[in-house]
Amino acid sequence: MTLKETVSLLLTPGKGLLAMDESIATCNRRFAVLNIPQTVEYRRKYRELIVTTPCLENSISGAILADETITQSTPDGEFFTEILYQKGIIPGIKVDQGAIDMIGFPDEKITEGLDGINERLEDYYEKGARFAKWRAVITIGQNLPTKTCIASNAFILSRYAAACQKAGIVPIVEPEVLMDGNHSMQKCEQITIETLHTLFDKLYEHNVDFSNLILKPNMVLPGLNAPIQDSLEAVAEATINCLLQTVPATVPGISFLSGGQSPDLASQRLNLMHIKSGNKIPWKLTFSFSRAIQQPALEAWNGMDENLKTAQDLLVYYAAQNSRAVCGKY
Repeated sequence: MTLKETVSLLLTPGKGLLAMDESIATCNRRFAVLNIPQTVEYRRKYRELIVTTPCLENSISGAILADETITQSTPDGEFFTEILYQKGIIPGIKVDQGAIDMIGFPDEKITEGLDGINERLEDYYEKGARFAKWRAVITIGQNLPTKTCIASNAFILSRYAAACQKAGIVPIVEPEVLMDGNHSMQKCEQITIETLHTLFDKLYEHNVDFSNLILKPNMVLPGLNAPIQDSLEAVAEATINCLLQTVPATVPGISFLSGGQSPDLASQRLNLMHIKSGNKIPWKLTFSFSRAIQQPALEAWNGMDENLKTAQDLLVYYAAQNSRAVCGKY
């Protein structure tokens, strides 16, 4: 499968990506809130719940896995990657190793994982991954972010993307401007524009083929604690305007992260972007959500086998809601 073929399948009209690549620590935190045992087996059972969900493929074109998950299987030995391929869902892999404190830059983060990345990508390719994801985090605060933080993360995202394309893996580049804080939507727009300009400058410098990558950005949103929470229309317009100013037309697709939005808000905002944008946009807009699709299912499952069908029904429901949003029919 060529990079272009993978991109085309990932951007199948009406479908999006399911991010099920939570780190062990993140997954355990979500389990702890629900008193689900934080063990390898319960994480495996939860991921099995997801990949075996009937009809998930009607709305999902690709699933981003974690390092732990890409080698997991059902009790009878069928690998999760095999199940996904049988459904027509392309397996992907998160290759970054998490954000750590950026030395010399208080309250800012830099993402690790470039060491040994060529060998790891070769290994993931052998295990079935055909696309990958790397997340950088940008914090808005007093005198934040710094240009150094934005530029450093853009440089690392570019090296990751170049390595992926060399390995025959489509890179998803995720520069997330966080929702945390009390900043305005206008401030988020300003920082997101600066971040994306810097990112594409660095990608160009590192000879990354824009036509064989997918951008995974945040929507332009007010901070979670901002006194003014802008309307759906304002968010949709600000997000589209931001992307039109920064994302080259040769990029085939933009797959939004949910970033802590509620399932309904994430879907409503995505839906309105399609209604508002009309023929203005040169790329396909879709979703790459995690909690906005998974959380209701996780809460319904609660670690209990008898809740499996209810949880899977909710997973299909929220995936389908976003599929409708991609078509402007939410």
